[in-house]
Amino acid sequence: MASKTHNVAIIGYGMSAKVFHIPLVQALPSDFKLYGIVQRTPKPEDDVRKDYPSIKHWHSIDEVYTDPDVDIIILTTVPDVHHAQVKASLEAGKHVVCEKPFVPTLAEADDLLAVAKKSGKLLTVYQNRRWDADYLTFRKVLSEGVLGELVECEIHYDRHRPDPPPATWKAVDAPGHGSIFDLGTHKIDQAFHTFGMPAKVTGFITTQRRSPPEGGAHDSFTLILQYPKRNLMVTVKAAIISPETEQLHYWVRGTEGSFKKFGVDVQEDQLKAGQRPGDEGFGVEGEGAYGSVTTIVDGKPERKVYETVSPPPTYLEFYRQFAKALKGEGEVPVQPQDARDCMRIIEAAFLSSKEGRTVEL
Repeated sequence: MASKTHNVAIIGYGMSAKVFHIPLVQALPSDFKLYGIVQRTPKPEDDVRKDYPSIKHWHSIDEVYTDPDVDIIILTTVPDVHHAQVKASLEAGKHVVCEKPFVPTLAEADDLLAVAKKSGKLLTVYQNRRWDADYLTFRKVLSEGVLGELVECEIHYDRHRPDPPPATWKAVDAPGHGSIFDLGTHKIDQAFHTFGMPAKVTGFITTQRRSPPEGGAHDSFTLILQYPKRNLMVTVKAAIISPETEQLHYWVRGTEGSFKKFGVDVQEDQLKAGQRPGDEGFGVEGEGAYGSVTTIVDGKPERKVYETVSPPPTYLEFYRQFAKALKGEGEVPVQPQDARDCMRIIEAAFLSSKEGRTVEL
């Protein structure tokens, strides 16, 4: 397939577009051109026309579907409209990058996989935290085999935010909303990407805040994923009440050792502060945040600092891989089938939590 620069239309002009997509698209000018952005209701202090005066501006996604010069649509809209927008984008002959969560239901995910196959266009889901430096470090430790046979793994995204949440769409109890679709989508994807589909799911989906907003979405969850053939149990957890100076992120235990890592990847905060891929230190974690590996030496546990992967490929790798896929040189960075399978886990978790039982997949 001949190489070309693809015109990109971004739907939505919130934090996701400004922080996670526009800077990455602009960092690869030979592959992507920021062609236009949909912002339905510009405000004096938040107006895409002032921020990007030289590109196209639309108020409706319908105008994007019919623009023959648009090659790629990046959706940063709310989850409950993803199905309709992804479907219409594919049927309009556009390649699609869909923000997580992919869609609120397994049935919608299955439908979109069929539509993508029929359209012949590329569809991928923005699971950018596959390129978190600490996740890549976690994967590196596992690949080295120093932990022996794994028996238990914990993947956390805990925070301490006991006060009522900001009045945004994320706090509303609606399809695709709530903690398990927000932070959970990242953590479940990491577990699935590392270990595959579990055989059993036990879910606890709850609200930990003492004064949750009326009609608000759940804010916390704990999932136990069982892999009986591997004798492995994986806990995926996001708690909103966690008063700690350092939040646990990964804890893996095996017959020969363990790996523990605190803190979160630095890229989101760096992007919010205006740093960009290619800037010195972008994505690089400080030594104080390194994890540790404990192994048994002469019958006693011995702990050593384990350096975070550096320099990390960063979130830019998602768009690098997408550019290669557009050229026919590889697969999309995140297969939509993966997002569909993670939805199987989420639906099993809701059923488990509701009925108080373990669900077999």
